[in-house]
Amino acid sequence: MDVDDDDFFTNLDRPGRAANNNTFQERLRRASRDDDGAEIPDAPPFMFEEEEETPLQQLIRHWMNERHSPDILPNEGELLAGLLDHIRSQSETVQLLRTDPSSSEEEHFRIVLVQTEVERVKFIVRSYLRTRLFKIEKFARYIMTNPQVQQQLSESEVEHARRFARLTDQHFYYSVLQSLPETQQTLDDQPPFVPSMVTEPDKGRAVFVLARQDCPPVRLPDGTALDMRKGHISLTPYSVVEQLVARGEAELV
Repeated sequence: MDVDDDDFFTNLDRPGRAANNNTFQERLRRASRDDDGAEIPDAPPFMFEEEEETPLQQLIRHWMNERHSPDILPNEGELLAGLLDHIRSQSETVQLLRTDPSSSEEEHFRIVLVQTEVERVKFIVRSYLRTRLFKIEKFARYIMTNPQVQQQLSESEVEHARRFARLTDQHFYYSVLQSLPETQQTLDDQPPFVPSMVTEPDKGRAVFVLARQDCPPVRLPDGTALDMRKGHISLTPYSVVEQLVARGEAELV
C-alpha cells in the first residue's frame, strides 16, 4: 500500500486494526512501571571497572597537566618514545598502502582515517613539547640552580636550559651589565624586600583540578580541609594539589 495514499491513515482506524491496537494497549496497561515498587537489578560489575588508559590517553592527560600547571612537570620520555615509534610505523604503512595500485576505494578511505589520526597525535606531541620548551626557557636560571628540578628533565632538556641561561647571561652582560658598577653586574641578587631576580614557578596560582579517584583531604591556605571525591572539580592553588597531580590521583583541566 502506498504511504502517500489518502486512505492509508484512514485504514488505521478500521475495526480489524482496532482489535490489534486494543491488544497492544492491553499489554501496555499490564506492563510494570518503574514506580510500582519493583526492584531494579544492580548494574553488572564491569560497568564500574575503570578501563586502563591507552598510551594516547596518558599523553593527553600529561599534555593538559603541562599546559595548565605553573610548574614544569617530570618528563615523560618513555611514553613519548613509544608513541613516536608507533607513529613512525603507522606512517610507513600508510605510505605503502597509498602507493599500492591494488588498494580498493574502501581501503583508501580507511587510509585517510588512519592518516588523520596520526596527524592528530602529532599535533598533541608537538604541543606538549612546545609547552615544555617554553617553560624550560622561562625558568632556565631557576632550573640550573635547582638540582631537584634537573632530575625531572631529560638530558637534552637540561642541556638546552644550560645553553639558554648562558646565552641570556651573555646578552644581558654585553647589552647592559658591563656598563654598571661591578657590584651590580650579577643576575642573582636577592636584596631584602625585593622579588628575586630569578624567575620561579608561581605555585600559588589557582588551577582547576579534577579528581580521578577519591583523594585524601588536602589543606587549603586558609586552614580548611578540602575533600575531593571522584569526578569532583575544584579551583585551588596549584601547591595544594601538586602531589595529587604528581601521583595521578587528579588532573588539571
